[in-house]
Amino acid sequence: MRKLPVGIQTFSTIREENFFYIDKTAMALDLVEKGAYYFLARPRRFGKSLFISTLQALFEGQKKLFRGLAAYERWDWQVKYPVIKLSFAGVSQTVPDVEKAILEMLQSNQERLHVSCGDTTDIGAVLTELIKKCHNKFSQRVVVLIDEYDKCILDNIDQSERVQEAREALDKIYSSINDNDEHLKFVFIAGITRSADLSLFSGLNNLEDITFSEEFAGICGYTQYDLDTIFFSLLQNVDKEKLKEWYGGYNYPGESVYNPFDILLFLKNHCKFDNYWFKSNPPVLPAKLALQQDYFIPQLEGLTVSSSVLDNFDIENPALESVLYQTGYLTIKNTGNAGAVTLYTLSYPNLETRCSLNDYFLDALTGATSGKGKFQVNIFSAFENNNMPLLKNTLSTFFSSVSSPYKDGDHGYMGSILYTCLASLGFEMIIKAGSNKKKLSLTLLSRKNIYFLDFSVDGSEVTPQQVKSDSLQRLLGEGKNAYMLSIVLNSKDKKLTHFECKQVS
Repeated sequence: MRKLPVGIQTFSTIREENFFYIDKTAMALDLVEKGAYYFLARPRRFGKSLFISTLQALFEGQKKLFRGLAAYERWDWQVKYPVIKLSFAGVSQTVPDVEKAILEMLQSNQERLHVSCGDTTDIGAVLTELIKKCHNKFSQRVVVLIDEYDKCILDNIDQSERVQEAREALDKIYSSINDNDEHLKFVFIAGITRSADLSLFSGLNNLEDITFSEEFAGICGYTQYDLDTIFFSLLQNVDKEKLKEWYGGYNYPGESVYNPFDILLFLKNHCKFDNYWFKSNPPVLPAKLALQQDYFIPQLEGLTVSSSVLDNFDIENPALESVLYQTGYLTIKNTGNAGAVTLYTLSYPNLETRCSLNDYFLDALTGATSGKGKFQVNIFSAFENNNMPLLKNTLSTFFSSVSSPYKDGDHGYMGSILYTCLASLGFEMIIKAGSNKKKLSLTLLSRKNIYFLDFSVDGSEVTPQQVKSDSLQRLLGEGKNAYMLSIVLNSKDKKLTHFECKQVS
């Protein structure tokens, strides 16, 4: 019986010890046949390390590991290439000297390849010497694989001196690669973010970024086909739509993929739905940025950004939208153009990211108050059962118990609290155009009811007005009741000065 490769990132271990394996070798061959220098950005725990391990085994000519896979009949197994692999996954945040860690990795490569370099103190000099000696010894050009290249930067993003130290060390690696093109067969660099601040992208002019390539959209993650074939026997009794709602929905763009870490732990835990990926990857940096930037969190719902936001992570001043996209908490839902500018509409990939991210935001906004759980339960019950007295009392109590960390006070803060609570409960919402920090307007869909909600801080009383639309009529025809809900909060005493709910007839 095949085993689930939870946490297994080594290709040889998976193939030799009878683990499930999703064949990505056809895409590996396509990369080799079509180019030589590649960059890929994907969230953590999405399979980047396994793909790099697969590339290593392929270039080293470990033919027996590929029996039954796409590469087996297409690869020339007579030729073997020297592979230099650098993985920053094990470089701890607390390592005081990033250069030392890199030099240790280079030393490990020397021992594995049985090559000795004279210089042991300069990263660029060691790597250059290692590349040239490997080319000379094996009579084949060298393959360089770099995994989690940005980890030491992300782990220290709020420590400018350490970030600068890491950048300088990484620059030496990329400079060495750039200067030794004649000795290199193939280069593959993977990480979470793409930052134009690094010489990786300015120095390596021939580096092809396949992050947004439709052809390689499924290079990491599991496709629907993978679930329907490889994992068919394990998913026979699982609600496929619910599974997709929880763990699918990642677009880069191209074919949508599932979170592989979630799928494996879902299967391991007897098909129990839970926030597996989130628990291993809490959004610490996004929450910190939201507070620092006084971010109006409801605008994350159906957010439209230009391509420059997605493909450039600003190390000095990271944008929350860019961080959320590159870490996997937002994904591309639609693509369009405004003249020569490419625009992307972003949203949460699935229920796990929507609920877990906003629950984490709610903790950050409110200081994780002890009454948050009860607050959420009451809010959910109130909207599901149209219990407006319960909703009014719950909001009154909770709003009076929190204090805004935002520089502009309660404007934007209270709306963010309300939104993050609703989103953490899994409610589907549409944020209306014109919503701002003083007035949040949204449509909320519960299982039984539809609410057209206006929430304002220090606003005037607004009598709910009936809304007519084809979509509303369709939902009403399905037996859902519609309500107009207007809430006004006074920022001084944090009391509700207006609360009115009216059914749409």
